[in-house]
Amino acid sequence: MARKKKQECASIPGWLVSFGDLMSLLLTFFILLYSMSTVSLEKFYQSIRGLTEAFGGRQMTQDARSLIKNNLDLQFKNMHPRLKKKKQILKELNQIKESLQRTGIAAEVVEHGSRIALRIFSDNIFPPASAIPTKEAVAHFVTLCKRFKDSGFRITIIGYTDNSPIRSKKFKNNWELSVYRAITILRLFIACGYDKRLLAAEGRGEYDPIAPNDTPANRAKNRRIEFVVDIPGVG
Repeated sequence: MARKKKQECASIPGWLVSFGDLMSLLLTFFILLYSMSTVSLEKFYQSIRGLTEAFGGRQMTQDARSLIKNNLDLQFKNMHPRLKKKKQILKELNQIKESLQRTGIAAEVVEHGSRIALRIFSDNIFPPASAIPTKEAVAHFVTLCKRFKDSGFRITIIGYTDNSPIRSKKFKNNWELSVYRAITILRLFIACGYDKRLLAAEGRGEYDPIAPNDTPANRAKNRRIEFVVDIPGVG
């Protein structure tokens, strides 16, 4: 008597393979979501501390573990001056520009994003080939310093010249002259009481002109000092 063949296993339907793959992918996806949703308390605390101090809040010394038990008290007593509206800053700089113009010093205000520059043309500020400003110019620089001393704004003082060769025993070239002019004004700001950490001085000489150096009038435009005010949080 012939032996019966064993019954072969029924083949798996094609849709079941695709369904299994889909379930595996969904499981992997939810595991990934869960792992990303786990918050590191220490990293969260560091982020809050950095944002608070960046916007003028007090320095935070509270332990990260205490965030679980207590609400975090954030104090922003110095935040308001940093977030003054750009229109207000423009108004103050334009007032300074007008006062300069009344004394015969050419100036203009240039706006670019969160930066505003007070551009002062230096012919009536510095004698030729000199880094020592006139007494009248010093008074204007001190006024500018007093207006922004308590604001917390970063100010970069940048010196520029035209491309005419310099004739001076003290300075080797225009670049060096522009650096010394910027540093001289920076020292006036420090003496006025401006926070040293918020000040910077640069000299770019003849290498960043705003007009072609082809006429006396255009060269006069390139001889300038710029006060670049950086306003965090204002666009």
